[in-house]
Amino acid sequence: MIAELPPGLILIVGALLIPLLRPHLRPYLMLALPVAALVQLLTLPAGLHAQVDILGHSLVFLRIDGLSFVFGLIFLIAAVLNVIYGWHEDDPVQQVSGLVYAGAAVGAVFVGDLVSLFVFWELTAIASVFLIWASRTERAYRAGMRYLLVQIGSGVILLAGVILHYRATGSIAFDRLELTGLPTALILFAFGIKCAFPLLHNWLQDAYPEATVVGTVILSAFTTKLAAYALARSFAGTDMLIWIGAIMAVFPIVYAVIENDLRRVMAYILNNQLGFMVVGVGIGTPLALNGVAALAFCGILYKALLFMCLGAVLFRAGSARASDLGGLWKSMPWTTGFCIVGGASISAVPLFAGFIAKSMVLAAVAEGGHWIVWLVLLAASAGVFHQTGLRIPYAAFFARNPEIRCREAPLNMLAAMGITSLLCIAIGVYPAMLYAVLPYQVDFAVYTASHVVTQLQLLAFAALAFSILLRHRVYPQDVPSINLDSDWIYRRLLPAFVDVYRDGLRMMRFRAIARAQVRLNRFIAAVYRHHGPQGVLARTWPVGSTVLWVAVLLCVTLVFYYIE
Repeated sequence: MIAELPPGLILIVGALLIPLLRPHLRPYLMLALPVAALVQLLTLPAGLHAQVDILGHSLVFLRIDGLSFVFGLIFLIAAVLNVIYGWHEDDPVQQVSGLVYAGAAVGAVFVGDLVSLFVFWELTAIASVFLIWASRTERAYRAGMRYLLVQIGSGVILLAGVILHYRATGSIAFDRLELTGLPTALILFAFGIKCAFPLLHNWLQDAYPEATVVGTVILSAFTTKLAAYALARSFAGTDMLIWIGAIMAVFPIVYAVIENDLRRVMAYILNNQLGFMVVGVGIGTPLALNGVAALAFCGILYKALLFMCLGAVLFRAGSARASDLGGLWKSMPWTTGFCIVGGASISAVPLFAGFIAKSMVLAAVAEGGHWIVWLVLLAASAGVFHQTGLRIPYAAFFARNPEIRCREAPLNMLAAMGITSLLCIAIGVYPAMLYAVLPYQVDFAVYTASHVVTQLQLLAFAALAFSILLRHRVYPQDVPSINLDSDWIYRRLLPAFVDVYRDGLRMMRFRAIARAQVRLNRFIAAVYRHHGPQGVLARTWPVGSTVLWVAVLLCVTLVFYYIE
């Protein structure tokens, strides 16, 4: 039974033991857990393991194949790097929630049925929100509540889709799904929320920058990549995803340009990178899916590296806002170098990891004849280089701000950034080490003259444009500001609608009270008219009239008596 133990379960169960240890012993257990899970994964054979039969249905907790292996592998590598990066932290909330979150993501990758997927899907949401709340600020609490609402909502929609899918087909298998009706549409919608589809994305930019220094790095690795895996597993070849991904790749660049908080800039770029993956899923060919897996693998590394660098800046300088930073290369030279490596990797500079992965997706797009999408992705690549390869290093480390002086990042942070940088360079220099773990056999030569020259031309023109805009002060200035995109709906539109609705209810209440007051006054006047001192019923009647009416009533009574 131990031989079939799911790697994610090792992290989840082990994380519950962390509070029982002394603070100085916790990091060692935290490091041992993902290492043990990684060893467990590498020793497991391909196939279905850890199956449980319940009510005539088989729940598969461990399915090892090409697609799940590469995602599980990078998730566990990221968990190891996260532990090293957060070695200095002595917060049991972050320590436990970080490992449970990673374990839930790993568990979700290896399940073979939709019911188990739902369980781990919701566990990732519940565990990860504590990384946001660990900042212990009012902004973090509110952002965490919004994040939790969105993530739990995604799980509820997923559950509804699974139930309807089971009623329609009798199957709960987590495999290829056809988008033919409401059940699979709900499942796709749930995946899209977690993958930050357009107009469903702002939970990412809202919540990630409010997390702790370590928490943001952890968050960048799992949630959205789990959604990308779910899409690749279930909806590969769905044409509509090509255009959804193209939109995802472009629109975040616009907001990143005007954003002042560099961690929020990275959140937008993360959204952009997801767009490339979604395009690859939509194409659905082996080359495209290899590109998706490669982009997820490399993306987790270089995005984590950039978040690590910005986290180190925030940890030492006290801010991650571009308007507050600059000139840190003298105080933090190692962090500066690692940030440049991360920027080069995500910008797909040749000999760095991003070039290996993005080239596969772009080649798959070109092979499919989607030339408009290819041009869109090419433009988006230039925008990424603008923001991560040029702007972030310049704003944080080279802009003129002589007032900032601080110490270099702690040794454990430097170690995590150094290992991640080496992996980014190693994959870029020797791509065969990545190709060996991709889900399909790789027949793709990345270092061809056309690929390299095209990419270098793109990067050169992007750098030239950035320099010209910066020199002539045309590039948007980094100033303290708050920018809204789709969150305008719930920050501005919905409150305005609620105010109008509330004012309408108040007006209706006033009118109802006024009408009731008028009617009450009329009733009182009528009562007074009949029963008041001058009313009809209050008058003094003559004795003769009274005798007459008594006689009339007596006669009527006698008539009825004799009739009966």
